[in-house]
Amino acid sequence: MDKGAEVSRGPEQIRSFVAIELPEEAKKGLARLRKQLEKDEHRFVKWVDPGGIHLTLKFLGNIPSKRVTEITEAMGKAVQGISPFRLEISGLGAFPSLKQARVLWVGVGGELDQLSTLQQNIDSVLAALGFAREERPFVPHLTLARVREGASLPERRSFGELVGSAAFEDKYPIEVEAVRLMRSQLTPAGALYTCLSVVELGRQEGVKKI
Repeated sequence: MDKGAEVSRGPEQIRSFVAIELPEEAKKGLARLRKQLEKDEHRFVKWVDPGGIHLTLKFLGNIPSKRVTEITEAMGKAVQGISPFRLEISGLGAFPSLKQARVLWVGVGGELDQLSTLQQNIDSVLAALGFAREERPFVPHLTLARVREGASLPERRSFGELVGSAAFEDKYPIEVEAVRLMRSQLTPAGALYTCLSVVELGRQEGVKKI
């Protein structure tokens, strides 16, 4: 009976996504921005740990651990012909609007054509493996905070006004030289991230299993 129960659990499931890593200087800049915006009266705002922020290209959900190699190889195909490029963190806003703030985001600028091509290639190769294509247009951004579901409209508006008045004129460069398959483990203290594999841009032989 115990043996049967063990079999029914199946292979280990990994909550995973494909992303671009941010340099430490950018993470420090986001931490300073959080400190500037975090107010005691806005307890309805849930902040993301700046040290764990990534530029997500594709969220995969739960995958069997045995598929990591297959997915990494597909990522290798997606990056062929794409040379390293440069992005930068710039600007601040909220989805869907500052008056009804639900998500606080930091913008991404720079060589966005290359970023879009990279994201579309990854979406295509992973669709061939059974992962649903993204239905919404890809809008590159970094999520810094989320407003909790129970927050009232005045609370959302108050937070939006704070975001709108914030001065965030620093620009932090991101040299994009690789994409990573990441593992996300949800804990009471927040998400823990582990890199499963690294694929360097432009070279299929650049795949590195961690």
